[in-house]
Amino acid sequence: MNILLIGSGGRENAIAKGLYESEGLKKIFCTPGNPGIENFAESIDLNTSNHNEVLNYCNINNINLVVIGPEVPLVEGLADFLTQYDILVFGPKMLSAKLEGSKKFTKEICKKYEIPTAKFNSFSEEIMAIEFLKKQKFPIVIKADGLAAGKGVIIAENLDEGISAIQKNFSGAFNEAGKEIIIEEFLIGEEVSFFVLADENSFKELTSAQDHKRIGINDTGPNTGGMGAYSPAPIMTSKLKKETIERIIKPTLKAMKELGCPFTGVLYAGLMITNEGPKLIEYNVRFGDPECQVILPRLKTDLLSLMINCCKNKLSESIIEWDKRYALTIVMAAGGYPESYETGQLITGIDLAEKDPNITVFHAGTRKDNNSILTNGGRVISVTSFGSTVKEANTSAIDAINLIKWNNSYYRSDIGWRAIKREDNE
Repeated sequence: MNILLIGSGGRENAIAKGLYESEGLKKIFCTPGNPGIENFAESIDLNTSNHNEVLNYCNINNINLVVIGPEVPLVEGLADFLTQYDILVFGPKMLSAKLEGSKKFTKEICKKYEIPTAKFNSFSEEIMAIEFLKKQKFPIVIKADGLAAGKGVIIAENLDEGISAIQKNFSGAFNEAGKEIIIEEFLIGEEVSFFVLADENSFKELTSAQDHKRIGINDTGPNTGGMGAYSPAPIMTSKLKKETIERIIKPTLKAMKELGCPFTGVLYAGLMITNEGPKLIEYNVRFGDPECQVILPRLKTDLLSLMINCCKNKLSESIIEWDKRYALTIVMAAGGYPESYETGQLITGIDLAEKDPNITVFHAGTRKDNNSILTNGGRVISVTSFGSTVKEANTSAIDAINLIKWNNSYYRSDIGWRAIKREDNE
């Protein structure tokens, strides 16, 4: 089977590795790819916004399955277009992708189907938003409605910060994504990510993870695309899973069916575990990054067969098995990220780190220059390790990171700190 994988991040590196190890694989092509992905796939250059260009490539190269990693092609309707021509696509259609592409859309579904979430109001005018804000209690959350690469969420601690966040959105800082905003109540609790796999008729629970969005130690500083994650998340007990499935996942899948667009692919629920139970923060309609780098290494079931069954509405036939150990990944970033940072720094030591069979280095913001690997983004690589405890996995990942060098690199050493604190207290 020939596969076209779309994306260039650590998530796609993890997907490529998982697919490469699958039975029935002939060849993987990836656009645009990265040096890590090239260990498993041939990198090609396609404009994925030009749907005809993607279709032509699929026809010429006998592509049997297209796997869409990032959210933008999904929101742009690439899955809709290709499936018209009988090409299997792993990923939801455009209307279902609105669960991530429009926070207002998701909130309205939550309201209609009584899905627990933060109280909210939406605004398309700056003045109206500011007037509303003046009457609210703080902290409060201000979100760009559309896609903002994980950076469109601001927690305002006071009125001045809130007004600044509103002005930032309406001034075009997040381009089209900030033309409409959501102002919502600040939820108190612990965040966790919960993943399911769905076809038109059924769904399967995958697993949980916990991401670390903030740049600084102890979850301080601005939000990023994600500085590390671990899986499974011990806070996600069987009771909480059951409640999440019944009150959040099932009503959402029902909503999309009733809208005439059953959700297919990976549905990722970002949750806040509050005193009142789990509440939906937001949805992603694909594997998270860096969550994918800890979920897929734990997956023992053949990834390709899972994806095919999902595309062919045969998911109910799949049995999903997991490595029971913890997987933990730490993102190594360019110094200065998520603000300005330098690229083109020489990276050394990846080969040394990967001599440990327990370690996998996933590339994200890298590029090749002859035989050298250089930095080429904010989040450069993620280093994944296993452990019988979260603490053990964290220690192992840091040992590997200490072998990898470039000028002005940065990482958070406290990934998994909540779980480690619980382990230390047991």
